[in-house]
Amino acid sequence: MDFKTILMETPADHIGRIVLNRPEQMNTFNTEMAEELHRALMFFEEDAGIRTVIIKGEGRAFSAGIDVNELAGKSTLEYRMWIEHMERPLVDISKMKTPVIAQVQGVAVANGMGLAASADIVIAAENVKMGLTAINVGLNCVGPVIPVARSVGRKKALELLLYGRLINSSEALSMGLVNKVVQKDDLEEETMIWAKELAAKSPLAVQIAKSAFYVSEDMPYSARFDYMNEVFARLCSTDDAREGVAAFFGKRSPCWKEK
Repeated sequence: MDFKTILMETPADHIGRIVLNRPEQMNTFNTEMAEELHRALMFFEEDAGIRTVIIKGEGRAFSAGIDVNELAGKSTLEYRMWIEHMERPLVDISKMKTPVIAQVQGVAVANGMGLAASADIVIAAENVKMGLTAINVGLNCVGPVIPVARSVGRKKALELLLYGRLINSSEALSMGLVNKVVQKDDLEEETMIWAKELAAKSPLAVQIAKSAFYVSEDMPYSARFDYMNEVFARLCSTDDAREGVAAFFGKRSPCWKEK
């Protein structure tokens, strides 16, 4: 696929890679990049050979949010359509069955923080700075705060939303925004370790686990058990489940079917 603002790699290791490629603009979202990121995510979601997707940023930033050069001169309806377009990739990830890992370094703020928080797994470098910073210029991050709140809870999410301060890697880890913090030089290798381990598992079991988690997240407590038990029962009847158990007892590596 021909892209101008992102790079997309499809190697033979079941791991798709998307690179936000506007380094001179600190990988800020413009209309074109939002559209290309959406298309790349959907391409990997439909590719039977891709079991895990990594998103990272080129240069010194993951993403510094939305390009403010596109902000002026719109009607209220046009602003509504524009911001929905910018946030579409954040929604895409929650609807995908394929797990997404964010490889985050440098600045990840506003919509960039929202993108990182939307990922299923986040590996961050020690130099990362994250924040919902739009409030500092008279705007707000009411879209990006949605995935952030699902990670950190109401009180911390409101603190980030209303104060717009930056947090460092240690704070992000303690809040539950990232899964692991590593040295900057180790970020690429560590992210690949996590991606390869995930790609080695049954793609069907992983996809069902992710999808069921998101679907059940807003259900009442007891209804979540009912739903999850039905999902588990259906998984038990699949070829991958039978293969996994047989491989365990046979003391061999399982041979999974493609997704």
